[in-house]
Amino acid sequence: MPFLTASWLDLALLNYDAPPSLLAPLVPRGTELDTWHGRALISVVGFYFADTRVLGLSIPRHRSFEEVNLRFYVRRDTGSGPVRRGVVFVRELVPRLAIAVVARALYNEPYLSVPMRHSTTLGAAAGGRVEYGWEFRGRSYRLAAEAEGAAAVPLPGSEAEFITEHYWGYTRQRDGSTLEYEVRHPPWRVWTSRRHEFSGPAAALYGPAFGEILSRPPASAFVAEGSPVTVYSGRPVE
Repeated sequence: MPFLTASWLDLALLNYDAPPSLLAPLVPRGTELDTWHGRALISVVGFYFADTRVLGLSIPRHRSFEEVNLRFYVRRDTGSGPVRRGVVFVRELVPRLAIAVVARALYNEPYLSVPMRHSTTLGAAAGGRVEYGWEFRGRSYRLAAEAEGAAAVPLPGSEAEFITEHYWGYTRQRDGSTLEYEVRHPPWRVWTSRRHEFSGPAAALYGPAFGEILSRPPASAFVAEGSPVTVYSGRPVE
């Protein structure tokens, strides 16, 4: 059944090459690392939640908020039907403590509540700029990307399609098992960003290994319009 409905809007996605050996210990049981043309990628993604409802209920002061996450990509072969392509989160940041507490309790997702802000001038026809900022232990961070021209649905097989069209989430549970949940949304219209930025002491937030990767320029960057989404209740992977 649907657990959450919302709109995910104004996405900034900065993507970095990462050694598979760094990600392998984090791959949930029952899945395997998903690569694009042999490259293992991690992404810092900022977006805006709007019109959020949990089990159909709108919770005051928790309908609209920012999220910034660090994620990588996995796949699961169920033995019947298409291979399920999904994401695993290293860290998820939101500004509301209740959201972080519920996500950790129900999904064991690595949520953290921090002060956050965002701004956007994004428009589908002409592009614009989207920026997310937050504070962690007295230090400031920023994720920003600019887009020009009209957005378009990514070409099949492109890196933009790989980054934006993983429709499952996988999270390791406290007992070592894996929880799987489906995320449904239409294909997003996307821009390739030529000007983008991630700043702040990444090692303090994500650890030294990820921090070293995030200190480099990203291998690619995209901006996406977003859309309404539905997140379904989790179920264990057998």
